[in-house]
Amino acid sequence: MLLTDTARGTSAAPAPGVWFGGAALVGALVAVALGVYGNVHDAASETTIRWMFTTTLHFKAWMTTVALVLAILQLFGALWMFGKLPLAPAPSWVGPAHRITGSLALLVSLPVAYHCLWSLGFNPDPGGSRRFWHSVLGCTFYGAFATKIVVVRSRRMPGWALPVVGGVLFTVLVLLWLTSSWWFFRTIGVER
Repeated sequence: MLLTDTARGTSAAPAPGVWFGGAALVGALVAVALGVYGNVHDAASETTIRWMFTTTLHFKAWMTTVALVLAILQLFGALWMFGKLPLAPAPSWVGPAHRITGSLALLVSLPVAYHCLWSLGFNPDPGGSRRFWHSVLGCTFYGAFATKIVVVRSRRMPGWALPVVGGVLFTVLVLLWLTSSWWFFRTIGVER
């Protein structure tokens, strides 16, 4: 801060790390709000969505798998856009395709999250059960997504913020898939 800024009563803009801290706080609030809602809300224990599937659980396992495939495509697009793949520079359509696959992954995940929160609620068993960790990861996923949206939309974030938040979001989705779809396919089967 310059002496003249102090004399005028103005201050320098917050550092990029402060802006990132604000984005992370938004994400943490979203995650905690979802967890609190899922915990205090009386779970309906009802089937909510089946569409063309035999059960809601089949629907959820397959939609989470679709979200994961879309996220893998989005990761590939991000790596290509930022020149991290041994390919020619990314063509102009990769950026819009990256945004579309991310939006579709979110849209596909919403009915799954709705059923998890409304029908099943948050599983507070801290004994390390699969359902407990799945509950924590589900809330964390939407918190990380909210953080990513704030980071993407702000021009004041540090350069490392977007790849870190994107990596966290992708990792949490993979862990969600492992604690839900992969478990379901191994335990119940892959039939629709």
